[in-house]
Amino acid sequence: MNIRPFLDNKTMQPGDKLYENINAGIKECKVGVAIFSPSYCDSCFCLHELAMLVEGKKKIIPIFYDIRPSQLLLADVKCGPIFKPEEIERFRMALQEAKYTVGITFDSNTGNLSDLVGRTADIVAKILKEEERRV
Repeated sequence: MNIRPFLDNKTMQPGDKLYENINAGIKECKVGVAIFSPSYCDSCFCLHELAMLVEGKKKIIPIFYDIRPSQLLLADVKCGPIFKPEEIERFRMALQEAKYTVGITFDSNTGNLSDLVGRTADIVAKILKEEERRV
């Protein structure tokens, strides 16, 4: 199995168009790992990526990092003129979907980050193997 992870700050090069590359990476992926932190909902980029994953019906592995799913709230998103009200609604819908997806809970005070990464990699590999069998 050939796994090609996409992580924007590791995969992209200076001069690359941010949205074009991220959007292409999400469209090509089979599994998305969303790491929800206490500041996740403050990032329009994160919310845009999550909405694309949900709308593309991608398998999403949520990691709730120092946050409970019920704490994922979209209050006053300050994305500037880039996003219209209907796009903000996309973000709300995507967050709602993610909140009701079984994920991994991680507490940085007591958890082992290495274990989290290994467990997540195992889950992604299992999903991709299952996907391969269906094709």
